[in-house]
Order: sequence, then structure tokens, then C-alpha cells
Amino acid sequence: MSKNLSWKIGDATVTRIEEQLGPGSFSPDQYFIGFEPQLLDRHLSWLAPNHYLPGTNELVTSVHSWLVRTRHHTILVDACSGNHKDRHWWPRFHQLQTPYLERLAAAGVAPEQVDMVMCTHLHADHIGWNTQLKDGRWVPTFPNARYLFSRKECEHWDPERNPAGADDPHRRIAYQDSVLPVIEAGLAELVSGPHVIDDELLIEDAPGHTPGHILLKLRHPSGGGVFCGDVIHHPLQVYAPHWVMRFCEDHEQSRATRRRVLEHCADTGALLLPTHFGAPHVAAIRRTAEAFEARWVAPGD
Repeated sequence: MSKNLSWKIGDATVTRIEEQLGPGSFSPDQYFIGFEPQLLDRHLSWLAPNHYLPGTNELVTSVHSWLVRTRHHTILVDACSGNHKDRHWWPRFHQLQTPYLERLAAAGVAPEQVDMVMCTHLHADHIGWNTQLKDGRWVPTFPNARYLFSRKECEHWDPERNPAGADDPHRRIAYQDSVLPVIEAGLAELVSGPHVIDDELLIEDAPGHTPGHILLKLRHPSGGGVFCGDVIHHPLQVYAPHWVMRFCEDHEQSRATRRRVLEHCADTGALLLPTHFGAPHVAAIRRTAEAFEARWVAPGD
């Protein structure tokens, strides 16, 4: 079982709960629109092996949640892919049987102790552990939590509200097994940014990858942190924010949102905590003449 990694941000403890880590089945030129091989070559010295495998020309990506414990809340940011889910269109996420809940327990938290689950968007690899299979039914995994979903995101993927936007059968399957049971159980809270949770936690709109994508800011005088979901997918995009991941729905908006988040981190000292970065997963951002650069922040720093 992987070891949970934790960081201190002000008075809060942030722990990475891993579901999976490894090659993502895409070469860089398949993954990124606008890919420039010379930029990859320039950064090879630090990319391998945690972020890129030269031998197979594959990017390394992680799928993990962030467990955030503040004075007031125990909040889970993004819920990975989940076990026993039908994702036949994507083998990496299909019918998984991972020790995710055991890893959460190793961090000292039972599902009943999570009081908030926040999903940055409703793609299958961010919502799966919202529910688990019990007696043939999908039921909320975190029974005492408020699940915070973007209102715009839910309306976009809800087949009854927006049949045209939800016509992808794969997205519809994920919505029905990992979002709809939460809504039907009365645990969902639909939000629009900016949405203040308390004096430390703020949800903001971050569209581009999906229409209703949101992010979570952990605020602190030292800079805090930004749990940015899929605003940025891979560390190379810190150096090339104009590269667009192939599944982003609005390319120009995704570029604008990514640059805004990187500028915020560079200007305030907020740490960048994405969902898909390989080890060590957390970065401090600095401006450069061309774009930005990342300084890796080790657990415990």
C-alpha cells in the first residue's frame, strides 16, 4: 500500500490519498494540443521518471484526492475513479479494486468523518468514490458529508436538464452511478463561484476544461494553496501554459484559466495542488521571462 504524504499549509494539514499512479497511456504529442518537442527535451533532466518515461514516450500521471483538515472541516477534494465502476471505454478506470478507503483510514479518517466532499468537475476520474456499491446499489460513500458540486457543471451533465450536453453515453454512465445517487440522497449542495465556505476555504469558478469546473482555495497569510483539479494536468504546462490537454472542452478558456491560476500562485505564494501531478505532487510557482517555473515542495515542507 502506498504511503500517504502530508503537507502543512498554515494551520491545515493536507494529505494526498492515492488511487493510482503510473503511465497514462498517452504520448506527449497525443496528450497536448500545441505540443512542442523541444520544450520536452529541455526539461528531460527532471521529468524522468516521475513525470515522463523516455523509454516508452509516455507521460506519468496520478489520480488522487486531497484530504484537507482545517480547524473546522475535514474535506475531500476530488473523489478519483472508484471501485467496481463500468468504465469500459477507458481500461485505466474500468472495474477497479483499489485500497483507496484503506489509504484514507491510514490517514486517520473514516468515511463517516468526512464532512465535505468537493468535486472540481464531474469527469469519471474525479467523482468515482462519491459512491460505493452496496447490496447491488450505488450509495454515498461519505454519509455525513455535504457534497459540493458546481451548479453549472451539474446542469451541463444532467441528461434531463441538458440532453444536448449530456449526450455522451460514457459521461452519462458516470453521472448516473457517481453523482445522481448523491443528489437523490439529499447530500448534494450545488454552488456557484465565488462561494465562501468559511474564513479559510473559498470556491471559485475555473472553466475551460469543462464548462462548470471549479477550484478550491485554502487561504492563509503565508500564501495558502489552490486545489485546481484539471485546470492544469501536467507539470510541463507550468512552462507551457498554452498547451491544451486533449479533453479540454474550451481551449481558449482553459488557457486563460490556467494562466490566471499560475499568476495567482506566483504572486501570492500559494502552493499549486493539482489532481494529476506525479511525485512530489505539490509545486510552488515562480514567474519567468517566458512563462512560469515550478519548485517542488516535498511532504512536510
